Amino acid sequence: MSRRKKKLWYVPEGTEPTDFQKRMMAAEASGAIVPSPKLIKTEEQIEGIRLSGMVNTGVLDAVAAQIHAGMSTEEIDRIVYSYTVSHGAIPAPLHYEGFPKSVCTSINEVVCHGIPNNFDILKEGDIINVDVSTILDGYYSDASRMFVIGKTSPEKQRLVDCAKECLEIGMEAAKPWSFLSDIGYAITKHAHEAGFSVVRDLCGHGVGLEFHEDPDVEHYAKKPGQGMMLVPGMVFTIEPMINMGTWRVFIDAADNWTVVTEDELPSAQWEHTFVMREHGLEILTH
Repeated sequence: MSRRKKKLWYVPEGTEPTDFQKRMMAAEASGAIVPSPKLIKTEEQIEGIRLSGMVNTGVLDAVAAQIHAGMSTEEIDRIVYSYTVSHGAIPAPLHYEGFPKSVCTSINEVVCHGIPNNFDILKEGDIINVDVSTILDGYYSDASRMFVIGKTSPEKQRLVDCAKECLEIGMEAAKPWSFLSDIGYAITKHAHEAGFSVVRDLCGHGVGLEFHEDPDVEHYAKKPGQGMMLVPGMVFTIEPMINMGTWRVFIDAADNWTVVTEDELPSAQWEHTFVMREHGLEILTH
């Protein structure tokens, strides 16, 4: 006996659906993968996420003002923790699934989830991703920036620039009523044309009421027009991880967190939190 798939979008009998509900029901009836109603944020929730994002942006600005050669990643962690709590917020990474610090600091060949410590000292030519996530009044925001320490090699600088371009191109591809793979397809095309690769084992994600929500936002895709439909009210991150060499990565067994490129060539990443609007993406972090 076949089992009928439960519809995500419906209205009780005798209730007049809104134009938005009509569009969602029509999309679902056509066979599109649509987000569940719980993934559509209210304006009140979006405002809460926006305020969280303002603190998150302030954290990254504080790091930008102080980061320099000779400082340890532990010092970056202290900046993040101090700024966050002084603004009435909580660093989301701290104790998340056992993560021991308030921020992820990923240097050179570390793709993401690098753990701050007293032994990793920044030096001239390093590139580092500082990934900050903030909880304010129960609302989550998430963003990261790349920092170049002093002057780096032309190859590393191109990688950092390309990663930022991939984020911007992914943003442009994310149109209301388009599909998730449109983002990954645009990013993949740009990165490959620049001679770089796109990490496939990690992705962006829904965010706002929890640290990680549906949907997964893949940055690698072979075709556009696939995956979940992007509709107004969805809040998610785009955070492409772009590698100089292979896209393959491994998790360092020493801490079971740090993700490193398989060939130990450099990686770069930029990230923002967005809300989808009728006119396109609105950035909630800067």
